[in-house]
Amino acid sequence: MKGRVLLIRPTRGLRFLDLRELWEYRELIYFLTWRDIKVRYKQTAIGVAWAVVQPLSMMLVFTLFFGRLARMPSDGIPYPLFAYAGLLPWQLFSRSITESSNSLVVDQRLVTRVYFPRIIVPMAVNLAAIVDFLIAGALLLVLMPLYGIYPGAALVWLPFFLLLMLLTSLGVGFWLSALNMEYRDVMYIVPFLNQLWLFVTPVVYPSNLVPEGWRILYGLNPMVGVVDGFRWALLGVGRGPDAMLLVSVLVAVLLFVSGIVWFRARERTFVDAVGSGGR
Repeated sequence: MKGRVLLIRPTRGLRFLDLRELWEYRELIYFLTWRDIKVRYKQTAIGVAWAVVQPLSMMLVFTLFFGRLARMPSDGIPYPLFAYAGLLPWQLFSRSITESSNSLVVDQRLVTRVYFPRIIVPMAVNLAAIVDFLIAGALLLVLMPLYGIYPGAALVWLPFFLLLMLLTSLGVGFWLSALNMEYRDVMYIVPFLNQLWLFVTPVVYPSNLVPEGWRILYGLNPMVGVVDGFRWALLGVGRGPDAMLLVSVLVAVLLFVSGIVWFRARERTFVDAVGSGGR
């Protein structure tokens, strides 16, 4: 009896996510996610506590320089809590785009030897980063009662802002990971992009410092809607859903959709790019 032969042909035209195919490879998604989690903290002295140490140390530095010395306003709440609530989503986003951009290069042996939807690789990085987010988020739940602040009814919006952050990080990650396969300059651009993006996002300052006439333009940065939304949902400060948030949502969706289309269009060339070592 002859064995079955699976013939894989290159596709043509624009392609989007094949959810049925992703479901078939769900075990690989789990494996890659769990691998990234274990590798991140392998042979570290304090393990997953680094997920708390990083945002906590940045909160202390920001509190000293921006809260105490620069007297940065914090929407009427203690500045340490204000800064930490902004750093929580930012750290997840920053780690996701940094590691997503290099994910295909790191897994190039896997990419060139077996067939699977390559888009799984940057997706797994984002899923692994959520573990850090949940651990660091637990500290925020401890800090809030210490400062006498408790979430209100707006907390029901928190999953929406988490989804908005994931759409943004996945979209940017798809763009950067595909570009990095062909142009290794991307790995040098990402740290600069991270630093620049941090200061155009209201992490260390409230977004109401931006003049009203510029707020819609400011909302073109989707992380503005994310950070503002997290503070509003958890701490009850700032403005709720408005036109600026709508702009952030539209940009996040555009990044996500265009990132998928770009990634799926370029993945046909990934094997050749690995062979040539990028450009």
